[in-house]
Amino acid sequence: MNKPLILVVEDDPPVRNLITTTLKTNDYRYLSAANGEAAIMEASSHNPDIVLLDLGLPDMDGVRVIEKIRSWSNLPIIVISARSEDTDKIEALDAGADDYLTKPFSVEELLARLRVTQRRLAFMTSEVMASNSVFVNGKLRVDYAGGCAFLDGQELHLTPMEYKLLCLLSKNAGKVLTHTFITQNIWGRSWDNDVASLRVFMATLRKKLEADPDAPQYIQTHIGVGYRMMKVE
Repeated sequence: MNKPLILVVEDDPPVRNLITTTLKTNDYRYLSAANGEAAIMEASSHNPDIVLLDLGLPDMDGVRVIEKIRSWSNLPIIVISARSEDTDKIEALDAGADDYLTKPFSVEELLARLRVTQRRLAFMTSEVMASNSVFVNGKLRVDYAGGCAFLDGQELHLTPMEYKLLCLLSKNAGKVLTHTFITQNIWGRSWDNDVASLRVFMATLRKKLEADPDAPQYIQTHIGVGYRMMKVE
């Protein structure tokens, strides 16, 4: 099984190189960003499993990055910062960070924190899979195990591509999924023609799912960004 994809957000090249080299040596997959804006873009485009975040970034405070990511995702965020005051730690944790590692740090401690986070991720995933083999949202019901979906008790006749899109959106209900994230998960790549195809498939899915496609109840379009499965009471 692949190890988690880790986003390293660090503006200091030597520290960033130390972290990424450590990850590479231990067979982790990783992305890197040198400022807050790039970090937010990478997080929204690639949906990493874990973020390692420095707070002292050149364009914005790392706490702001945490708040931005928390607006759409609950992915684990481990702060790695030279700020050692309790007030700094409390501010980061209150903003949504899951752990806090103070610089200077040892490679062994970093790897230990990652292992703890991995175990937590594995536990959460198993719990979700056990309790969410069926997704229910308003009148929509998706049976992942059975490979079928129902609307108001009637089975939806979906193409394989429409069903894959519906599963991806429903498993991330409430989150905005970018065009890049969707196309990479559906086709394994992200080209301009894939985004155009995505719009076509999304339109046909909406016709089967929405009573009024012009006033969607389930799938919301975020123009120029992507799509979100809305939570219906």
